[in-house]
Amino acid sequence: MADKVKKTAKPTSRDIGLDVQAPAAACKDGHCPFHGQLSVRGTVLTGTVVSAKMQNTVVVEREYMRYLPKFERYEKRTSKYLAHSPPCLQAKLGDQVSIMECRPLSKRVSYVVIENRK
Repeated sequence: MADKVKKTAKPTSRDIGLDVQAPAAACKDGHCPFHGQLSVRGTVLTGTVVSAKMQNTVVVEREYMRYLPKFERYEKRTSKYLAHSPPCLQAKLGDQVSIMECRPLSKRVSYVVIENRK
């Protein structure tokens, strides 16, 4: 007689090819790089969430320094990116997050949150 083993459906997360911690919570979002089918590419950017008023989308502001050769000095610049925020990462206002480029999800959203550093 064959023993039947009951398998429990454990939420598994995909390996996205980066050295980031997979979220502990599971989600059923199709645009989640860990639990859905969304692939990521390009560079990893870090910034601060300045707005989380949209559904599953956050505005991430990033500060960087740009060198001006004429004056031999640096200037501080900021850029804002719209990024998809999967429910398993729970990005809120003021959180430090890492975002990565993906395929265009809407007109302005081409990034996805891959890590929430709180």
